[in-house]
Amino acid sequence: MKRLLAHVEAVLGVRPVDATPLHGGCIAEVWRVELADGGHIVAKRPRGGGDPVTEGWMLRELRRRGGLPVPEVLHAAPDLLLLEWIPHDDGGLDGRGEAEAAELLAALHAVTAPRFGLDRTTPIGPLHQPNPWTERWVDFFREHRLLHAARRAHAAGRLPARVLGRIERLAARLERWLEEPAAPALLHGDVWTGNVLVRGGRVAAFVDPAIYFGHPEMEIAFTTLFGPFGRTFYDRYAALRGLDEGFFALRRDLYNLYPLLVHVELFGGGYLRPILRTLDRLGIP
Repeated sequence: MKRLLAHVEAVLGVRPVDATPLHGGCIAEVWRVELADGGHIVAKRPRGGGDPVTEGWMLRELRRRGGLPVPEVLHAAPDLLLLEWIPHDDGGLDGRGEAEAAELLAALHAVTAPRFGLDRTTPIGPLHQPNPWTERWVDFFREHRLLHAARRAHAAGRLPARVLGRIERLAARLERWLEEPAAPALLHGDVWTGNVLVRGGRVAAFVDPAIYFGHPEMEIAFTTLFGPFGRTFYDRYAALRGLDEGFFALRRDLYNLYPLLVHVELFGGGYLRPILRTLDRLGIP
């Protein structure tokens, strides 16, 4: 910890007096650092694939281009990321907070680009997700999300060859179920309960992004997998940008194959079961 405090002081020119470890998952050591003036910041040091420079860049892009509430980036270097401390609590979103979250993500999804992808690779947890610029969404999802994640999970010894074969057969038929969006939309890319900070029932900030330009349904699908939203969020988002019955009936499960495959690679086990259920529903042998 002494080395961390000395590093923070060297970078910011202010004296830190203490640091408390926070939950940082598998890609970073995360600390709440108390400064001599009584203020606080967050310090993140990478481990297991973390990329502080890209994380800092993504947070700045979300704030600059999408107006999303995110922590201010104070310093971003390969060995240290310093962020504004956002006060938050352990409570969930209330009704107004869910509606506010829908409005914020709808505004983010209104930021568009000519093609799908991004001009750099971005992380998803400790893994890298490729974002080569691609003209069609179905092609992007097929090659750079579904097949990329499935083949990586198989190479890691976590996805059986027979399941990989079924996913490859699904990938060849995606046009049966997926359509192109009106335009590529800027996505946070990793919206789940742990990445939405809440204070007093309202949104305090979004953290830990995995941005790229994609289909807005990809983002909304992921929120149905690991939270944190209820019906109010989806009703408000649908009123602003639209969500038809086909999304909830089928497409959200198809899109969620990607985060589930990421979890299979990282954790194995039970994450195979929902993948198999979706393949069965789609009639993929």
